[in-house]
Amino acid sequence: MVKRAGGALLQSVRIDPASSRPIATQLYSALRELMLSGAIATGVRLPATRTLAKDLAVSRTTVIDAFERLLAEGLIVSRVGSGTFVSDVLDAERPKPVQSPEHSGAQPGKPKLSSAMEWAIPKFSPRSRLPHRPKTFVTALPAYDAFPMAQWARISAGHWRGAREDVLGYGEPFGLARLREAIATHLRGNRGITCEKEQIFIVGGAQQAFSLIGSALLDPGDRVWFENPGAIGARNSFIACGAELVPVPVDRDGLMVEEGEQLSPEFRLAFVTPSHQQPLSHIMSLERRFALLQAAQRASAWIIEDDYDGEFFFGRQPVPTLKSVDQTGLVIYVGTFSKSLFPALRLGFMLVPPALVETFERMTASFVQGVPTNVQGIVAEFIQEGHFATHIRRMRGVYAERHAMLVEESRRQLNGLLDVAPTESGLHTVGWLAPAISERSATEAAAKQGIVVSAIARFSIAPTPHNGLVLGFGATNPREIRDGVTKLASVLTALA
Repeated sequence: MVKRAGGALLQSVRIDPASSRPIATQLYSALRELMLSGAIATGVRLPATRTLAKDLAVSRTTVIDAFERLLAEGLIVSRVGSGTFVSDVLDAERPKPVQSPEHSGAQPGKPKLSSAMEWAIPKFSPRSRLPHRPKTFVTALPAYDAFPMAQWARISAGHWRGAREDVLGYGEPFGLARLREAIATHLRGNRGITCEKEQIFIVGGAQQAFSLIGSALLDPGDRVWFENPGAIGARNSFIACGAELVPVPVDRDGLMVEEGEQLSPEFRLAFVTPSHQQPLSHIMSLERRFALLQAAQRASAWIIEDDYDGEFFFGRQPVPTLKSVDQTGLVIYVGTFSKSLFPALRLGFMLVPPALVETFERMTASFVQGVPTNVQGIVAEFIQEGHFATHIRRMRGVYAERHAMLVEESRRQLNGLLDVAPTESGLHTVGWLAPAISERSATEAAAKQGIVVSAIARFSIAPTPHNGLVLGFGATNPREIRDGVTKLASVLTALA
């Protein structure tokens, strides 16, 4: 039993010799918590360092170190000839316990939010954590198993051997010049977009791009044409900016521009995913693209083109990006490396029209801290050495194979239950459910079997006639896809 030889008896202090934390830090943290919580009252005398060291079976030097840190924080005071005491300051500084409403007669405390957030939060789409582990039919993840890790590791190691002022300092606010140039070169050659590196701004993923664009171009109450169904992350970003979303229907040719003009001829911004509609997988026709550009020009509106997985076109012939046919100067092109490389990078970019370059230069230089320089430098070299082009070329074949397996097995095993629509690009497609099976029941039953499918309604901000599931095929191999279809067939058969 711990003996008391002057000072408080501190039996609750526990020291773990096997912990990776230094013993002095453990002791300091334990004593600090006792004082801040009120377990040791103000004015209480602490044991002498020699006594406490003996009680806890630690060295006296360890106790002295912990006491010095507490003394520096003002949590204890030392009085010559008397000992060490818990500081009286804690009486004034320690937060008082909150009384329950039935005892205090007051309403429970609720933090006050800004008016923008008070308005926006109820409108946000509920969204769980983005997927991080490949599961059968999960969307938004690339093929981890096919990533060229050896080349990436070599480039990463070489980057960290560079000059310290290059790898340890603050990054350039608009993005690393080498990466901006590499992206511009890639867009000109691979996506058919005429651009200069000065138009490109590096951001922490597409989500940050949408937030920055909304901050720069939208006032509360401004109307935004938004694909219905459409991308959840972008939707939440614009809601946070106070925008009023106008749900514009989507058909096989993409956003239905005529419907948008009937719903809201005056709009400030339009958001589209023309290369591979999220989530319906349609490709916007060239005629519809021109119609959208004309509508934006009439309304003096901007267009955001989200090309989140447009690199992976494995159909007959790639359709040009909306940006590549834009003569109006109204299209802001947003790209991300989350699908083309891997999501942990949190790396994306905006290609803005010349009229917006100065605006975004001021914004990013003033309050956007930028993406870590090491991430940008490694990606820039990965592109410049040709690994990015090789990787994209290879992944088109990988995803084409996985897509073919999904379509083939679905036709063989899901006939009459789920009609899986072939697509020509991207990492996901949709399946149309039999009328007797609801989206909600299908997703819940599939989840119990370890299958991740999403209801189309999850992506909708207004009712649609669709009854189907979004199926990802990028993150799982052909064998897993085949087994997943078998499980899904069992689930849907039971429901039907």
